[in-house]
Amino acid sequence: MTREELAGHDGKDGHAAYIAVNGTIYDISSSDLWKGGDHQGLHRAGHDLTEELKAAPHVKTVIERFPVVGKIEAAAVKKPITIAGIPLLSIIILAFVTLLMLATYMI
Repeated sequence: MTREELAGHDGKDGHAAYIAVNGTIYDISSSDLWKGGDHQGLHRAGHDLTEELKAAPHVKTVIERFPVVGKIEAAAVKKPITIAGIPLLSIIILAFVTLLMLATYMI
């Protein structure tokens, strides 16, 4: 699941309430402490709460009791565009050098 898809599971308007912790997505919809996608006014469903959990008064095992519904997809890495053959700038330089050589020898 992407982070954008996770954001859609915010516990509001009938949506399920999901949170991510360390790359794992948990369905916390059944928790009375997460009604409406809000946890005690401090945390919201639909987000990665890995950092917030470090400061939480409870341990990670409390979250791990909820059903796992997926993993956060790693951000797609864009590959650089490669050009087969000689790049245009190289062709222009080569043409310019050729013209200079022709002009030099013709004089």
